[in-house]
Amino acid sequence: MTRTRTRARRPAAALPVRTALVLSTVVFLSACTSSAEIESEARTEAAAAEGTTTVLEVDTSPEQAGRVHTDEDPDAAALVPADIAEDGTLTIGVAGAGEPPLGFLADDNATVVGSEVDIASLVAEALGLELEVVNVAWEQWPLGVQSGDLEAVFSNVGVNTERLQLFDFATYREGVMAFSARPDSGLSIEEAADVAGLTIAVGSGTNQERILLDWNAQNEAAGLEPAQLEYFANSADTLLALQSGRIDTYIGPNPTAVYQQSVGDVEIVGTVNAGWPNTTYVAATTLKGNGLVDAVQAALQHVFEDGTYGETLDRWGLSDEAVDEPVVNPAVGS
Repeated sequence: MTRTRTRARRPAAALPVRTALVLSTVVFLSACTSSAEIESEARTEAAAAEGTTTVLEVDTSPEQAGRVHTDEDPDAAALVPADIAEDGTLTIGVAGAGEPPLGFLADDNATVVGSEVDIASLVAEALGLELEVVNVAWEQWPLGVQSGDLEAVFSNVGVNTERLQLFDFATYREGVMAFSARPDSGLSIEEAADVAGLTIAVGSGTNQERILLDWNAQNEAAGLEPAQLEYFANSADTLLALQSGRIDTYIGPNPTAVYQQSVGDVEIVGTVNAGWPNTTYVAATTLKGNGLVDAVQAALQHVFEDGTYGETLDRWGLSDEAVDEPVVNPAVGS
């Protein structure tokens, strides 16, 4: 495991923003100096010429001057189990830090930053704790929580029946999947019939594969052509297949699609909840029965109410995934 300590405290002074991502929400960009910033500014000007009215600045420096901050909530802090509060640190795992915006390496190629780290930072601040971020492989986070090496995980973890047997959850986003296509595709995907006859890339053994298989069954029963599913080793191969026309669209986590759309690689042409036809949620994950989930839920409630939760989702273009309130161990549809 690679450990990155992040102080969950408001910095004394703002540092310069290094990179701007062009999304659908907007602020004017400051002067650019790097080639990446020049390209970003060009995309911003093009978006403005097309009638887009908002640009969201995103800081990729390890200092994260653009991070939203909150204050300590004494009532929430009082709920932290004594053995966890003892060292004054909340140790959280972020799995597979790679592609923005969920969790990725900052400009120093060592510090883990992203939307999941920002939510965890708010929770730590509300609990009066320092934040320690551990970059782990996806396969390692369950054992990390069970062994006590990780006190919580903030890593786009969806709540499901199997995980509820071992872990407690406090929700902070809906689990949303997005269909991405070439910007000129003309596709619009809202229901099963819209994928009939398309060639779609999808990850094997994922919720989104299960959705497409269910939709194919519906379409075949209705006399429609099923979608052809394709599987690629990584996102780079998938994007290349899309650009070359070998696939019509691919389905994956909405946050990643939001980022890819912001840099002009793709266009989001539809979304679906990961639990379709039910609603599933992304949640902070803690060891079952150790009591930490109640403190995390109270901290999330604090940042929901003071507006910093919404500001953080806006920062990363994820406001469409917002939930009304944090819930401990939500019901899972069959």
